[in-house]
Amino acid sequence: MRINIATLFPEMCDTVLNTSIIGRAKNAGKVDIRTYNIRDYSTNKHRHVDDTPYGGGHGMVMQAQPVYDCCKAIERDCGRKNFIIFTTAAGKVFNQQMAKELSQMENITIVCGHYEGMDERVIEELADMEISIGDYVLTGGELPALVITDAVCRMLPGVLKSEEGFTQESHYDGLLEHAQYTRPYEWMGRKVPDVLISGHEKNIKEYRKQDSLKRTKEKRPDLYDKLFNTHKNVEN
Repeated sequence: MRINIATLFPEMCDTVLNTSIIGRAKNAGKVDIRTYNIRDYSTNKHRHVDDTPYGGGHGMVMQAQPVYDCCKAIERDCGRKNFIIFTTAAGKVFNQQMAKELSQMENITIVCGHYEGMDERVIEELADMEISIGDYVLTGGELPALVITDAVCRMLPGVLKSEEGFTQESHYDGLLEHAQYTRPYEWMGRKVPDVLISGHEKNIKEYRKQDSLKRTKEKRPDLYDKLFNTHKNVEN
């Protein structure tokens, strides 16, 4: 899989994506991640890519043409059509199911907005999807792009040691993951549940399943209700 990130700050993305699990996956050839500097496609001698907004208002707006030319250059490099994602406040809120679907694609381009936003016309022209990572405002689209890239890469073959690395994590099946424990057995008067040190695999599996349900109901009742209602609707 190849993931391209179009950004004004490629060094910000490269620093994160060249470390830890994703960095090792890149070095091992499990995923190809490349960053493109949108400024390289500016026709302005000072490499400006923004201008004042029509209709007035504070701040600056990213121009359409440099973003468009950058995305088209990426497509030429790939030799095929890319699925283009814009990180915007108006986008669908990112979740694990979206990460699963995106991980099945061959080429993704994520375009990072900045300043007060981006000329709407280039989004209308190019976007296959708009994604938000939550209902709050960030300085730019780089952090959302990194979140999306990390979540997608974790699901690619060979990135984690086994599929259990993501199939048993929170949100994969709509539930939170069961609680985790490690040594020492007792800490601050709190002991590890005895079933986890029993060595009885079947009992441990059942305990973790029930703990997952309990934690989801207590900590994220919205997820629990959504899962319950979905199952009820299927049965009906």
